[in-house]
Amino acid sequence: MNGSKTLTLASLLLAAGIAHAGATLDAIKKNGFIKCGVSDGLPGFSFADEKGNYNGIDVDICRGVAAAVFGDSTKLKFTPLTAKERLTALQSGEIDVLSRNTTWTSSRDSAQGMNFTGVTYYDGQGFLVNKKLGVASAKNLDGATVCVQAGTTTELNLSDYFRSSKMKFTPITYDKSDESAKSLEAGRCDVLTSDQSQLYAQRIKLAKPDDYVVLPEVISKEPLGPVVRHGDDDWFDIVKWTLYVMVNAEELGVNSKNVEEMKKSANPDVKRLLGVEGDKGKDFGLANDWMATVIKQVGNYGEIFERNVGKGSPLKIERGLNALWNQGGLQYAPPVR
Repeated sequence: MNGSKTLTLASLLLAAGIAHAGATLDAIKKNGFIKCGVSDGLPGFSFADEKGNYNGIDVDICRGVAAAVFGDSTKLKFTPLTAKERLTALQSGEIDVLSRNTTWTSSRDSAQGMNFTGVTYYDGQGFLVNKKLGVASAKNLDGATVCVQAGTTTELNLSDYFRSSKMKFTPITYDKSDESAKSLEAGRCDVLTSDQSQLYAQRIKLAKPDDYVVLPEVISKEPLGPVVRHGDDDWFDIVKWTLYVMVNAEELGVNSKNVEEMKKSANPDVKRLLGVEGDKGKDFGLANDWMATVIKQVGNYGEIFERNVGKGSPLKIERGLNALWNQGGLQYAPPVR
């Protein structure tokens, strides 16, 4: 394609309102912080302690992005959002990035004007029941009353599963995940359905968590990840590659404790990742060592998984699908090259 045609195409894209690269990132730099939308209280993913400090795997993604942009993982403003509120908050510009256990779907990625930047956690929908119900399989839930959170992909999955299994159910919807869990505990429903990770998180908040069990069936694919609005490729690239940096770092054996020592590595992939070789900062409009800063201040993917939802956390979830690709899982990042 010659130069004149390239300019014509660029003009057409601008006229159509497609190219707005840089607007979000410019506003973020002007504000001096990133507006991050998180859940309204989900242990392991985004949860505020008694001092109001947020923790969780979704929170750590935002911390990583702040470290990338500002060199400081604390340059954040967290906005807790319900499932109903989250997409509107992103669309309206109330937040810059949504990092809130949100499932990547075709409609959200297209008609609703959003870009998913990767998969932080590969999940699937399941069922939580009280052991006294005497149910060992979701196939035994015919006629059950089911608590489900409104404004989620969970509602459609639930309906599809029961219809395809030729079973009946009565749904009870709630705006907040805590409300649906309390209803299960109070006996207002027989079963609570949500992403399995959320079920484990809600289970530990119950008065007697050992009285409840997550059934073995997984009835859907729920790839959860950060989301940005359409229209700003610069911002999209930074959020996307912050996650990829964390995954690549784990694969290369670089973590928050050894990052400085690893700068001496002879491995070219490590050198590029840590800004010792090449000019990868310029590609993103960031400091050349921004990837090293992310790892040092927040950690690699394995670190954020283990401390928030893995064996080092109260949830004690196995890596499973979230293990690296070369360890039997699905976590795989493009190379820094």
